[in-house]
Amino acid sequence: MRVGIGHDTHRLAAGGPLRLGGLDIPHDKHAVGHSDADVLLHAITDALLGAAALGDIGEMFPDTDPANKNRDSANMLVRAMAQVGHAGYKIVNLDCIVFAQRPKIGPHRDHIRNRIAEILNITSDQVGVKAKTGEHIGEIGREELIAAQCVALVSRE
Repeated sequence: MRVGIGHDTHRLAAGGPLRLGGLDIPHDKHAVGHSDADVLLHAITDALLGAAALGDIGEMFPDTDPANKNRDSANMLVRAMAQVGHAGYKIVNLDCIVFAQRPKIGPHRDHIRNRIAEILNITSDQVGVKAKTGEHIGEIGREELIAAQCVALVSRE
């Protein structure tokens, strides 16, 4: 068994929707980034790469490469998972936290879990998704940014 942790943060700007967990969530803001800025899928990608000691998302998909401009984060996650699988690992489970004042994640949680499971070809009960607000304090509370963390547990196949 191996454990990896992933974290990502993106600035928020006016105009939605918000791309999160491979879905477009109705919201009046969107995350700003070189790719589609899906903070949750980026954190998952880093957690899985870290668990297999394969570096991080920035090494695989550098923002200096024009080919990564507006890249679909689900595609990046699939490619990273292929490398993790090639290294001999499979996912046991993922535990994720989204840090956002808004939108509320609860109404979207099951859809997000199902979409992540679909992307990774695992079951939704292997994917945990929680949310924390900024309690109207700091950059998250002022809705200036969104962040996500993920812990991934993998095992040798």
